[in-house]
Amino acid sequence: MSDSFQNLFQQMIDNSRKMAESFNPQLANFNPQGFEKLWPTMPKDFMELVWGNAVNKDGLDAKTRLLLTLAGLTMQGAQADTAVRQTVRHALEAGAKKQEIVETIGQMSVFAGLPAMTRALSLAQEAMGENGDTDQ
Repeated sequence: MSDSFQNLFQQMIDNSRKMAESFNPQLANFNPQGFEKLWPTMPKDFMELVWGNAVNKDGLDAKTRLLLTLAGLTMQGAQADTAVRQTVRHALEAGAKKQEIVETIGQMSVFAGLPAMTRALSLAQEAMGENGDTDQ
């Protein structure tokens, strides 16, 4: 990255931080990773209503939609840590087995490459470790 671009990028970050702080002084210490804890995993019934086949009875269920979402996030290089972990937690709540999550991410290695797969697996492992059980 060139110095001029890096300086411009840093200036944009600094200006964004100042703007956020002017809206709310508490945002000066905001850590985006903490935001993840504010959004609990939704109950399976609600996910089925929103993402499942409650509206389209012949459509995909919530578990399948979440596994597809996880595949898409992996294809993007698993750059959105919070989104990957939340999707894994929601997929577990929707009935996905840990093996299905691992297979979904592993399948994407063919298309997204090993670094993306490795990163997604690491994030998934974090989320599945939070779940506490090992049977799934």
